Amino acid sequence: MGAVVISIDAALGWRFHENPAPQRPTERIARSRWGWEQMAETLESYDIPATWAVVGHLFETDCAGAHVGHPSPPGWFAHERGEEPMDEQYRYAPGLLDDLVGSDLDHDIGIHSYSHAAFDDDATEALARAECDRAIEAAEAAGVDVASFVFPHNRVGHREILAEAGFRCYRGARPEATADSPYPAPLRRLARATVVRDPPPLVEPERDEYGLVNVPPSLSLFGSTGPTQRLLAATVGDPTVKRAKLGVDAAAAGEGLCHLWLRPSELTTEADLARFRTVCAHIDSVRAETDLTVETMRSVADRVAVPDATAA
Repeated sequence: MGAVVISIDAALGWRFHENPAPQRPTERIARSRWGWEQMAETLESYDIPATWAVVGHLFETDCAGAHVGHPSPPGWFAHERGEEPMDEQYRYAPGLLDDLVGSDLDHDIGIHSYSHAAFDDDATEALARAECDRAIEAAEAAGVDVASFVFPHNRVGHREILAEAGFRCYRGARPEATADSPYPAPLRRLARATVVRDPPPLVEPERDEYGLVNVPPSLSLFGSTGPTQRLLAATVGDPTVKRAKLGVDAAAAGEGLCHLWLRPSELTTEADLARFRTVCAHIDSVRAETDLTVETMRSVADRVAVPDATAA
């Protein structure tokens, strides 16, 4: 029996807070709450629960902006209190989160760090620990128990600190391609959109050395958004939608997991929303005709086998 997981990197303005004010993509930030709301409504309409990996600061209702004791680089929180602060509606989102928690769907509310700090080689253990601990504290204050983690910028690191903090699963690295294509990316996208049946890889969740369950991604629904993608979508059909459908079909036909992911800030137009709706509609129709199940990262972690505690 195969399954589909949708994970969502819910960051709103925190995804871009490192950018100086003149360099922030203001339109994308301004549409991020709309994208969030439309995504939630679409999932509700198709009865699809998802993993919402939320930047911990979005659980807050207000803050002084100083974040005393947080081991972040100088100026890290300057967008909250500088000369051109980011609007509060993109730094706090208790109302949006209340709607998710109150949904009839069993959404998995997870964590996307506290302030969208990368967990890469430049991140100290103190920073990673603070990002985990403060996010968990903010979620618990809002009455939310968290188990899933998605790394900012998809940079996997400091997994031992995730385990210490009590997380149970994370979205890991994308599977490596089996072979390099001799053709440039535009030609590969053209082939995928026309004649080639090229599903994204099905993934196999597994426990790592820290006891965490790695739930790797199969496909980003907005990984290709350039002019070639738009031209193909307008002429021969959206290649990303085609690949997502093929992945869902492959999962339904086998035992693997098709893990799709995206961000609310990537839904800025009706065409973007149509892409997401089309994929959700396909998941719903395939689920009705097969044994395909829809899971969250948390439910995947629940079912992955754990070592026999009685074994010596």
